Amino acid sequence: MGAVRRIVVGVHGSLGSLQALRWATEEARERLVPLAAVSAWIPPGGDFAERSHPSPYLRKVWQEAALKRLTDAFDDCLGGIPDDLRVRLFVERGDAAQVLVDVADQPGDLLVIGSGRRNPLGRALHRSVGRYCLAHARCPVVAVPPSALMDEMRHGLWPLRGRRVLVPDLDVPELPGE
Repeated sequence: MGAVRRIVVGVHGSLGSLQALRWATEEARERLVPLAAVSAWIPPGGDFAERSHPSPYLRKVWQEAALKRLTDAFDDCLGGIPDDLRVRLFVERGDAAQVLVDVADQPGDLLVIGSGRRNPLGRALHRSVGRYCLAHARCPVVAVPPSALMDEMRHGLWPLRGRRVLVPDLDVPELPGE
């Protein structure tokens, strides 16, 4: 990988994107380069529905909601936007994969994305942002895997199903009057 001049990270609030944000922030600190955090948004109902009945007010509401999700991700992940880094926030309308590839178009960019695991239905219904970025980005792409804790959280309580839990016998003194 050549000289990295800027790190671009996709953030939408999922656990995988928070892991990518954490990794990208540390990498930007180590390399002393700016961090560009990108959040893409599409109107509820899709672009076709919004274009047939455009509303500048609703566009502003949706864009502000996307900006709030982006700043909330920094709050949840890092306790706020870091003071020791140059951070630029991008809130762009469009498909997340295309927006990320478009923003990470400068020489020296490094694109960081979260890689999560989807169930078969999720794979069938949604295009993979990671695959699109890997195929179309003009810069190196790093796909940050989910942490072990995130992987466990994804499975919920299913791994515990069917297991017996041993609880030690405790000598509990009897209360007076029993």
